[in-house]
Amino acid sequence: MLVAFSVAPSGTGHADGSVHDAVAAAVRIVRESGLPNHTGSMFTEIEGEWDEVFAVVKKATDAVAAYGSRVSLVLKADIRPGYSGEITGKVERLEAALERGTAAE
Repeated sequence: MLVAFSVAPSGTGHADGSVHDAVAAAVRIVRESGLPNHTGSMFTEIEGEWDEVFAVVKKATDAVAAYGSRVSLVLKADIRPGYSGEITGKVERLEAALERGTAAE
């Protein structure tokens, strides 16, 4: 399964509203999990089996909770049994289609 998630605290007390320290704590947990992952500007993607992925998401959410009075979690999952390597495979297939010119113009 692939999971894209974003977790952030509110009520941090920072005047500028920055949550980068809390997000760094969450991303550190994801990276230390050993599961395939990718972090972009708005979401972190992680790939693995249901129980292992959600255990990492929970641990990351718990880490963020230390930075504020509330936590917001947004999550999207692609559950496709029997497939792995999709965290890069989907992008590779997209790039190949773009190179072939098969995308709608």
